[in-house]
Amino acid sequence: MSKLKVTQRRSVIGRSQDQKDTVRRLGLHHVHDSVIKQDRPDVRGMIAKVQHLVDVEEVKE
Repeated sequence: MSKLKVTQRRSVIGRSQDQKDTVRRLGLHHVHDSVIKQDRPDVRGMIAKVQHLVDVEEVKE
């Protein structure tokens, strides 16, 4: 299964609470934080919800 590197690029200040919660559930806490996640439909859905705040790259295993 492929993996995704998710990096927070913009702040959540001034965003709605559900967007803040989604960024936190992805494991991001500060701008420029990065996490590696499995490429699953639920993770893709969270990324789609906050796509304007994060960058996504595919990572080879």
